[in-house]
Amino acid sequence: MPYVVTENCIKCKYQDCVEVCPVDCFYEGENFLVIHPDECIDCGVCEPECPAEAILPDSEPMAEKWLETNRKFADVWPNITRKREPLPDADDWKDKPNKAELLSDKPGQGDE
Repeated sequence: MPYVVTENCIKCKYQDCVEVCPVDCFYEGENFLVIHPDECIDCGVCEPECPAEAILPDSEPMAEKWLETNRKFADVWPNITRKREPLPDADDWKDKPNKAELLSDKPGQGDE
């Protein structure tokens, strides 16, 4: 049962979760992070670290539909293992609903 990043992360991209992940299974898009479901060891340390409460186990109903999004982008976006600053207006977007259409498919910078 891997953890997945859900819609709440879009346009926030807090990276507290990246910093605590023991297996470096986060991948970075322009305005969203994903967890590679085949690399996640289900330890759960990332979930409480997310200020946007965007990380859930894939068994949660809300997370189910995001599992394939996480898988799809983890295969093409760069890996991120170090915490950086969230997006500049992250706090403004943190609790806004219905952000799915704002998800960019462009990759982030990763650990350049």
